[in-house]
Amino acid sequence: MTARTTDSPEAKVRLGLRENWAQFSLLMLVNAFVGGMIGLERSILPAIAQEEFGLATSSAILSFIVAFGVTKAAANYLAGRLAERFGRKHVLVAGWLVAVPIPLILMLAQSWSWVIVANILLGVSQGLTWSVTVIMKIDLAGPRQRGLAMGLNEFTGYVAVAGSALATAWIAATYGLRPEPFYLGIGFVLFGLLLSAFAVRETRHHATHEANLSGRLERPPSQAEVFWRTTVTDRNLSSVSQAGLVNNLNDGMVWGLFPLWFAAAQMSLEQIGILAAVYPATWGVAQLATGAWSDRLGRKWLIACGMWVQGVGIVVILLSDGMAAALSGAVLLGLGTAMVYPTLLAAIGDVTHPSWRASSIGVYRLWRDLGYAIGALLSGMLADLFGLQMSIAAVAAVTIASGVIVAIRMRETLP
Repeated sequence: MTARTTDSPEAKVRLGLRENWAQFSLLMLVNAFVGGMIGLERSILPAIAQEEFGLATSSAILSFIVAFGVTKAAANYLAGRLAERFGRKHVLVAGWLVAVPIPLILMLAQSWSWVIVANILLGVSQGLTWSVTVIMKIDLAGPRQRGLAMGLNEFTGYVAVAGSALATAWIAATYGLRPEPFYLGIGFVLFGLLLSAFAVRETRHHATHEANLSGRLERPPSQAEVFWRTTVTDRNLSSVSQAGLVNNLNDGMVWGLFPLWFAAAQMSLEQIGILAAVYPATWGVAQLATGAWSDRLGRKWLIACGMWVQGVGIVVILLSDGMAAALSGAVLLGLGTAMVYPTLLAAIGDVTHPSWRASSIGVYRLWRDLGYAIGALLSGMLADLFGLQMSIAAVAAVTIASGVIVAIRMRETLP
């Protein structure tokens, strides 16, 4: 697992989780604060939209997810390019600087347009910070432990999403919807920015070292070539991209419509907070196992089966009658997502050369997080036209179909 060179500027660089445990652990902590920023909105923003701003239609309520998804997708794409040009750390710090005003805007918002602006900033910040922590962990881990590295990365991020969602729901139920729940965000930004600026180290030289060790001499493709390979022409990369898009399409629906669905079932804000937390908590914890499994069992069938389990979980929630059944559906949805999320990133690491891997990850995350916007638009329009039940059922069908595409088109990528 350990690799060294003696005649290059990267003479002391070593690849592997054990060899880089201190920086890897620090990046996990930073990613927990990144995830906490998403969790701020996860359980209470639809309630704020209805109760404080009087929004009535699902499309209007889900507009904040559209704003978030579009800007995060664009920032993901730029993050990969900027990380290769200027270094990983600079992009990470820039992402945290963008996040500074977000909690204040959400606390003081006088109209829904303020919330949209906050989510535009949140999308930019998340696209830069989360993308770069992914790239940096892949740099450090090397080729043998990519799946485990991504499992650990997503574990910390989504456990933090769950904890933040649960905490904000409890604070809102105890003290009110605003401003108290968003005080957490000030702490997340402060600690995330300080750690990124003063403790995190640059990892771009690890990618250079891996490329030198691989012995694969490859002309770096242009940005246009990377985009088309990742989107269409490479059957593995394009399969990964569509699965990522559909995964976040259903997550966008879960984020925006499930709180409304549960509220229509006469559940309390505390119960909605628990359900909003169980899904990302299961997703986060299970990735500790699924990321490592993909290093041994392979990527393809873990991805395909994960999409199918997600679809079944959505159907279980749709048909549930009571808290217990809804919880079981949330657990299934979380397990399915855990099977997919780290494995998709590991598959990209398998297929791409270190010299253009960050750019390919940026393109993948562009499509993946456009899924938030597409999911919010699609599910919101369907809900307004045909009702919540039909909208949720349609998203379940699309999710199952995505697994079928992976099963048919994708080849196994594990070396």
